[in-house]
Amino acid sequence: KHLSFLPASMYTEIQRDQPDSGNILNQPDYIDGNPNLIKPKKLLNPVKASKSHQELHRELLMNHKRGLSMESKPELQRVLEHRRRNQLIRQKKEEEEAKKLQSPFEKELLKRHQRLDQLEKEQEKQEDHAPEFIKVKENLRRTSTVTGKEKAA
Repeated sequence: KHLSFLPASMYTEIQRDQPDSGNILNQPDYIDGNPNLIKPKKLLNPVKASKSHQELHRELLMNHKRGLSMESKPELQRVLEHRRRNQLIRQKKEEEEAKKLQSPFEKELLKRHQRLDQLEKEQEKQEDHAPEFIKVKENLRRTSTVTGKEKAA
């Protein structure tokens, strides 16, 4: 509507009588003061309402007022590092105790077992480098000796 022919006072009265759709959205109806309407209440944040959060916040404010610097690492990180350190110390102690409890016989058995493992690894490496026909020939020898022994038995 173009109302340039109306005086300014009449234009404002028409605007007051015809509310904009934007005005309705901007101004909720509970502002009018109608006693029959229930006014909404702001919801409480359960985190901020908890006692532990309030105590922590109060402690942080007091430390800030005193000028105490905050610790460089959070508490959780410090606890995790402490646990890791204790676990490493415990593992080292267990390994040392296990070494002390080993008899000379057990130590010698362990050395022999390690030597056998090394020999097996070396044989596997040599077999891997050997040509295919040599591997097949060795397999044939093994099977022929097994079948020969079975026939003899």
